[in-house]
Amino acid sequence: MSDRNLQVSLLIKDAAADFLNKESNRTSLITVTGANISKDFSNATVFFTVFPDDQQEQVLHFTRRKRSDFKEYLKSHLRLGRIPFVDFKIDEGEKHRQRIDEISRSVEEK
Repeated sequence: MSDRNLQVSLLIKDAAADFLNKESNRTSLITVTGANISKDFSNATVFFTVFPDDQQEQVLHFTRRKRSDFKEYLKSHLRLGRIPFVDFKIDEGEKHRQRIDEISRSVEEK
């Protein structure tokens, strides 16, 4: 990933965290864990986790409904030549890391 891609990814990640913090109804904790942007800057994916886990589907639908609002938020808060299409996805890797930590702790206790 080039320096420019990394820089734009971090800007989008921070903007997504701020946007979701302002827009969410606070029935669940949404943590933005990362963002990836395509080489041509036309598409971006924002990854997040949700607590409690049973709220994941609702939050995923919420974030996807708010895509156009988030695009407008990016336009007003970032100086990018091209605002990418943004998709939101649950960070499965983070969920797996948490599960591994949980298993490791239970093994250490035995």
